[in-house]
Amino acid sequence: MNSSLITKNISVEQLCIGLYVHLDVGWLNHSFARNSFKIKSDKQISAIKQLGLKTVRVEPARSDCRPLPVSQHPAEPVEAIEPSPEELELIHAKRARIEKLVAESSAIAQCEKEFEKAANTLKNISRNLFSRPQEAQREADQLIQQMLESLLADKDIAIHLMNDKIAGEEAYYHSLNVSVLAMMLAKELHLSEPDIKMIGVACLFHDIGKIEIPDRIVNKTFALTKAEQNLLQQHCQYGVVIAEKLGLPKQVIDIIQQHHEYADGSGYPNRLTSGQMSPLARIVSVVNAYDNHCNRPNPADSLTPYEALAFMFKQQRKLFEPAALDMFIHCLGVYPPGTIVQLSDATLGMVMSINSGKPLRPSVLIYDPEIPKNEAIILDLSKETDLEVAASLRPKQLAPEVYEYLSPRKRMSYFMDTQRTGNKIRS
Repeated sequence: MNSSLITKNISVEQLCIGLYVHLDVGWLNHSFARNSFKIKSDKQISAIKQLGLKTVRVEPARSDCRPLPVSQHPAEPVEAIEPSPEELELIHAKRARIEKLVAESSAIAQCEKEFEKAANTLKNISRNLFSRPQEAQREADQLIQQMLESLLADKDIAIHLMNDKIAGEEAYYHSLNVSVLAMMLAKELHLSEPDIKMIGVACLFHDIGKIEIPDRIVNKTFALTKAEQNLLQQHCQYGVVIAEKLGLPKQVIDIIQQHHEYADGSGYPNRLTSGQMSPLARIVSVVNAYDNHCNRPNPADSLTPYEALAFMFKQQRKLFEPAALDMFIHCLGVYPPGTIVQLSDATLGMVMSINSGKPLRPSVLIYDPEIPKNEAIILDLSKETDLEVAASLRPKQLAPEVYEYLSPRKRMSYFMDTQRTGNKIRS
């Protein structure tokens, strides 16, 4: 996608409602939400003139009209006057927006820390699972209990997109992803607290059998041979043997054994149908498939979150319990965290978080070359009612400068916001 803009300079006296303008001043030096926008009122024109600019860049392709004719009379100087009530309202709104952006950035940073802490705990659990099994299981129980308490604290759940993680540790992040998303789905399906917790614990251990599979097969980034596929599929049965030795509950063992089974009987290891699967395993099957689509061994083969949900809904629907798949799509929204989007005003961005109560109105990191990357605006579309997501894009469609600014994730990792009311799901 070509992000180059064709703009021209016009006098501020030529401004009118419908023009798409670019303000060449610092974002903190004006009262508008963004440096580029379409003029919608005379108040906005007045506010632009108050900035002391003689000319403003306009973008004809995104404007609804042409600039006013050039005046034959010199423009009267704009006197420095006290801000009007309307302008004060804009200024206060801008300050509130800045405070919100700071709070949002802080929340994301805290969520990152909590995610890293959880991942390190999971790594420690895996390390001690055989040498100190009771201690490892106690740690797993505590980790899931903390996540469960956060999950149940609010009506809505917020899931957030995490930064790319350390190569070679994908297994930990996959287990954590599946735990977070499966617990979210279980809550939305109104499962009991004990069942939600059971799902969380089981998901931490669902791929435990892979320790019996050679790393060269587990981490292979190109097509497996038939023999390698057969060996990899044995990880479910290996997991059952390990789980039984550790004395894990039967419900956990069922999930470990059945997380690759499908409702139509085409899964493995036992080709169970939906009615033969554990009710909890039917939930985990949906989430495990989604995360595997988004995080394939070779990142270049991975689907975007939007593509993964669309693929599961349109082409794999028969593989999953309808209620679980439909609710999962509802929770993540049409545009899950990590999705590159184009908004209704042609702005490009990346979905950073979604709220399960408003799945169609995510928070989006906005590409704006006039704002430093580390100060990038995050728009909450549940508050910006004049904007909506118009399309989903693949990262390769972005111009190099947009790609570098948005930094699309090569691997998707999710975690829930544990710090505030109205939990958000961050990616």
